[in-house]
Amino acid sequence: MSANLEYYKIFYYVAKYRSFTRAAEILVSSQPSVSRTIKMLEQDLNCTLFTRTQKGVTLTPEGVDLYQHIRVAYEEILAGEETVKRECGLEEGSIYMGANETALHCFLFEQLESFRQKYPAIKLRIQSSTTPDAMHMLKERAIELAVVSGPVEAEHKMRKTAVGEFQDILIGGPRFRQLARRTLRLEALTRYPLILLSRGTKTRDFYEDFFQQYGLSVEPDIEVASADLILPMVIHNLGIGFLPREIARPELEKGTVVELQLEEDIPPRKIFLLEDLERKLSVAAEQLKEMITRQKEE
Repeated sequence: MSANLEYYKIFYYVAKYRSFTRAAEILVSSQPSVSRTIKMLEQDLNCTLFTRTQKGVTLTPEGVDLYQHIRVAYEEILAGEETVKRECGLEEGSIYMGANETALHCFLFEQLESFRQKYPAIKLRIQSSTTPDAMHMLKERAIELAVVSGPVEAEHKMRKTAVGEFQDILIGGPRFRQLARRTLRLEALTRYPLILLSRGTKTRDFYEDFFQQYGLSVEPDIEVASADLILPMVIHNLGIGFLPREIARPELEKGTVVELQLEEDIPPRKIFLLEDLERKLSVAAEQLKEMITRQKEE
């Protein structure tokens, strides 16, 4: 590029308004300064760009050719600048995030509702996935943030922050209603059809560890790939299963499922916010992160 970018900016306004005076007003400059800049640009390009008339200036054929290119380029710059200003002012933008179903139902939906009320113009792009998949997407930079239920070990160059907690309970359908009249021991669950998430999920790891604490192994009769399948299976008497209380609450209140009491206490589980330490968050994602972590402190 032989000419200064500032020359092209001034050329754009002179060509757009066909006036040195009008261009100077917009640029908060003086007409002589604008004229000198155009003369220097013409010298750099070795051609005449404007012809003076009584009404102002007109573009020469070379000036017309140059303006067709400069107009597109400069207006793209202006559009980009305006977009960034709106994004920084949270007037527009998008947040790309991943979350598993438990984190969504037990924590994130409420946070997203508050965020949308405050920043309705921000678009949310949410990938529902397992915890390992969410971590993989974060590592591949397909998402900016992940909110997942524990247990979880943050990988290298990832930060995890505990932002919430929830309690799992054991539930059964109408066929197992009589079991709610007494307290069950964990080892007794082997007599009943148990529904659990499939191997490789963090929830499955949690329950395998829980059973092992009491010298037991867990052998479910039904394995499902998604947590949202457990509740309808319990309702239809296919077995008993563990679910967060918040997810089971509506059906407990309707009486379509019952809570089964265990002698052993199920440890509470945490919800974590995961982020890539090497990636700078967008302004919108940073604001959501602050809202989520601030809620935890409150």
